[in-house]
Amino acid sequence: MKSDLLLITPPFTQLNTPYPATAYLKGFLNTKSISSFQMDLGIEVILELFSKSGLTNIFQYASKQSKKNWSENAQRIFTLQHEYCKTIKAAIAFLQGKNASLARQICSGNFLPEASRFNAFNEDEEGFTWAFGAMGMQDKAKHLATLYLEDISDFIVECVDANFGFSRYAERLGRSANSFDELYNELQNELTYIDTITLKLLNERVVTVEPKLVLFSVPFPGNLYSAFRCAQWIKENNPAIKIAMGGGFPNTELRDLKDKRVFEFFDFITLDDGELPVELLCNFINSNENEYEFKRTFLLENEEVVYKNNTFRKEYKQNEIGTPDYSDLVLDQYISVIEIANPMHSLWSDGRWNKLTMAHGCYWGKCTFCDISLDYIKVYEPIAAKLLVDRMETLIEQTGETGFHFVDEAAPPALMREVALEILRRNLVVTWWTNIRFEKSFTADLCYLLKSSGCIAVSGGLEVASDRLLELIKKGVTVEQVAQVTRNFTINGIMVHAYLMYGYPTQTIQETIDSLEMVRQLFELGTIQSGFWHQFAMTAHSPVGLDPDAFGVIPQQNGTSFSELAKQITFANNDIAFKDKTGINHDKFSFGLKKALFNYMHGVCFDYELQDWFDFKIPKTKIHPDFIATCLEKETVFTIKTNAKVVWLGGKPMQEKLIKTKKGKSWEMLQLTFHDKINTFSIVLEPEKGTWLCRFLESGTLQNKQIRTLGQMKQDFETYFDDFELFWYSKSMQLVKDNGLLVL
Repeated sequence: MKSDLLLITPPFTQLNTPYPATAYLKGFLNTKSISSFQMDLGIEVILELFSKSGLTNIFQYASKQSKKNWSENAQRIFTLQHEYCKTIKAAIAFLQGKNASLARQICSGNFLPEASRFNAFNEDEEGFTWAFGAMGMQDKAKHLATLYLEDISDFIVECVDANFGFSRYAERLGRSANSFDELYNELQNELTYIDTITLKLLNERVVTVEPKLVLFSVPFPGNLYSAFRCAQWIKENNPAIKIAMGGGFPNTELRDLKDKRVFEFFDFITLDDGELPVELLCNFINSNENEYEFKRTFLLENEEVVYKNNTFRKEYKQNEIGTPDYSDLVLDQYISVIEIANPMHSLWSDGRWNKLTMAHGCYWGKCTFCDISLDYIKVYEPIAAKLLVDRMETLIEQTGETGFHFVDEAAPPALMREVALEILRRNLVVTWWTNIRFEKSFTADLCYLLKSSGCIAVSGGLEVASDRLLELIKKGVTVEQVAQVTRNFTINGIMVHAYLMYGYPTQTIQETIDSLEMVRQLFELGTIQSGFWHQFAMTAHSPVGLDPDAFGVIPQQNGTSFSELAKQITFANNDIAFKDKTGINHDKFSFGLKKALFNYMHGVCFDYELQDWFDFKIPKTKIHPDFIATCLEKETVFTIKTNAKVVWLGGKPMQEKLIKTKKGKSWEMLQLTFHDKINTFSIVLEPEKGTWLCRFLESGTLQNKQIRTLGQMKQDFETYFDDFELFWYSKSMQLVKDNGLLVL
């Protein structure tokens, strides 16, 4: 098990699947024959906490504290500690997918001890039963077991360690911490209860791996404190080990790092793509040279923080970085939870997903609220479809899992098409979902193809459902286009989740209400099934943050001007406090927008007045009640795109000759009967055209390497017959096109 490198994701990220950064790095290091070992320290701490011995220790620890100020809920949980210790092993095993038969006992209502998290469920059990469906016993049991864990979590927060959270730890210390002071002072305090468990597990792994270099991947603010605490422990107990930090948090927040106290904990902080920086750090720890090369790396030199980018070596291309490697991780011990009764949200927390990217960066790269100035978004590089599907097959063999989450900023439609074709060509059975832009390239035919390849859901930014603001955001879509595209996904059985925004600079109250009305109509018509409102946040690396005057916002921080504040930043720099020149308090809309959305997601309250969601006066919407319906009714302009690919996903039809008789005349026709997994349908054509169509469909299957275009189909047809357009737009051909003859 000894390795030069130990890759660590510190507590906490997800319960159900590992954050992929260390797996990506390990896959790259494999291509360089550099030995490494990875661990998700977060899930290992969770498993230690939520065990019979772990809970016993928690209750023993809590028993020594004063119970004077305990809430009634904490007292109830403490009193029921025997029941929690008795059931925790079985509940965790169930959530790990190892004891499916326990679902019936959990749903019986007399197995798991219940505290305050169950209140909402017990008050509306009928509503929750409806949400999970008549056949949803497993999901309902997962939800109840999740509530059970959340009750225990509430007890830990109140009575043991206030910083605890399932997907974060001491997150407040990492949120836009312009100064390192608060975090630094916290690290001088005694270890917390969670710290002691974390460091015990870390010590065990350091002893077995004996690394020369420990790399902490810190994706979020909620991982930052633990990364520093672990690094502090290594420095004190294993000073010869070098320590580095990279990942999403430093990539976005630590680009202006100046505080040299950070390097009491870490030797190196790397930015952006980690492959080349990490390789050069490996060279550093294994070399006796006096001159070293670094890539995008902060370090301490002569007691000053310096930024080293002194290598002439080029970045690795996506086809050179290898396949992510999930070995070493406890893949069979992750915990699937269902926090809320919403099928799209459950994808983030339920099930084990292999995470991949179709492309590095964002092919659009224009949205003004996004950090498009940073390389992880700005530098766009797609992966060849065949290589990507090769990696999928490798991961299936390695992990035994066939579910994939493509974690793209926005997956490019053309590449999604090629990946889907490659999946189908290889007869792979996979399930996948990703993030997209709602652009017009997502035709009904493309969505049919994506569904056929295993796509179950997409998420995308509708943001502010206002054409004026979408143009200001430079989203490149209109509300009408979003409605039509989401309809294309929905009719093909692909779930749609919309990211929604309020409080964008210059947004008026009228536009906020009109945006809610647009969202109401989209849900009522069933074109989207899930959504989430978030309030606009200005970040330092977005176009708004880089040029606030152009967007009508005034950056501020406790009365300090933006320019003065920039000089004071010595640690993290991302979220920027600001005032909107409109003077509108957008905070007050938060509760009403989210309450309305919660009901719309559950298919209810569409007939409520928008005013009913707010406890203050709002203007009436100016959006026509049939606006979205009208958008969906607009006919698509039929055009023959000669370069479009024509693909047949169906099987070979059965042929039967028919004799038609009319007014004493008889003639022969050819009936073609098609069978797919669900339906059977027939069309009747003239024998010559029927025979031609069968021949063309056979040549249009994915088993043929050269997929023919619509122009080639037209040319071939007109070699034998007249008027391709009349044939192509006939009712018979429309039936075939609706059932697997796709124009892509």
